[in-house]
Amino acid sequence: MESVRLEVKAGTREYVIEGGCHPRFAAVLEAMRNNFAAGLEDGACVAVMHAGEPVVDLWGGFVDAAGTRPWQRDTIVNMMSVSKGVTAMCVHLLEDRGLLDVRDPVAKYWPEFAQNGKERLPIRFVLDHRAELPFLTTRLPRGTAYDLHAMAAAFAAQAPLAEPGHQAAYHVLAQGYILGELIYRVAGESVGALFRREFAKPLGLDYWIGLPPSEISRCADFIMAPDNRLRDALAHPERPDGVFWAELDAEEDFNSTRWRTSEIPSANGHGNARAIARLYACMANDGALGGVRIMRAETVKRMTTEQHNLQERFVGRNYHQALGVILNSPPVSWMGPNPRAFGHHGAGGATGFGDPDAKIGFSYAMNRFQSDPGGSRGKLIEAVYASLK
Repeated sequence: MESVRLEVKAGTREYVIEGGCHPRFAAVLEAMRNNFAAGLEDGACVAVMHAGEPVVDLWGGFVDAAGTRPWQRDTIVNMMSVSKGVTAMCVHLLEDRGLLDVRDPVAKYWPEFAQNGKERLPIRFVLDHRAELPFLTTRLPRGTAYDLHAMAAAFAAQAPLAEPGHQAAYHVLAQGYILGELIYRVAGESVGALFRREFAKPLGLDYWIGLPPSEISRCADFIMAPDNRLRDALAHPERPDGVFWAELDAEEDFNSTRWRTSEIPSANGHGNARAIARLYACMANDGALGGVRIMRAETVKRMTTEQHNLQERFVGRNYHQALGVILNSPPVSWMGPNPRAFGHHGAGGATGFGDPDAKIGFSYAMNRFQSDPGGSRGKLIEAVYASLK
């Protein structure tokens, strides 16, 4: 890669984009420059791995809405549901080691989960959002959401909304609580600790589920407008779009110390594009990168095998769903042109995916919640694939 330092002006604000970019992928740098020039970003980072090598590693803008603190190379940010794919990989790692089978009932490893008719509910239905436990039907006090074990116990006690396996219902936070408790029961440690040891340290990934207090100073602010739909949902837990967030603090803005340091495995992973691009480059290369094997190729294949393409009945999404990751889902092809690409995006715009056919690992992360995330990340992804032609 060649070193980059590019100044961009948008209105009265001046941004600096820094990092590195291989000349073949200059279109990605240009797309990022255009995003900032169009006023689409406060701060952001994008990274691309190709054939196992870094070819794009760019960051720019500011970590705060006021534009007083520049985004640095080691800045990290809340990437929301990008962590669903990361948590799923931890489950599949345990399967790779022979410690569980995703076809088994959750209750085989977590006996309390068998309550209210869930004794046969398989792990795979949690991974593909068919477990019929998308939110708690009995409201817990505000603030309980930061306690993984308390939330998991509530889901263990709850009856499914309908017969599992037939419909898709996006388990916004629920998936992470259930899988997080499952990982704890099988591995004897939290999902964050397992990920740090088995993925982050071997691959050199700056990504965390449950941020240590010592790392908070590196966080970019998660910026939502006053009329943001997610902020509005948090304030109205009685509404259909608010029920998923009902146990969070009413004033949560995803910048609180409780949010950052808790383990909420479906939504509060903090990291940067460099880390997630490397992770997906590893998975797209059959589970190995740079001489480090994380899991077997057959395990990655199982993780990325389509389970269904159902219309989600609460959030309204319609994706080709694999076991914890999403497959490319035309006509909304947010992972490039290849149908075997797989990954996960997060509310507001962050994303990470791997493309085994193009040998790509890609990630984008930002701090401004975007109502139309395709507008910025879409241009970056288009530029990546244009560079391969």
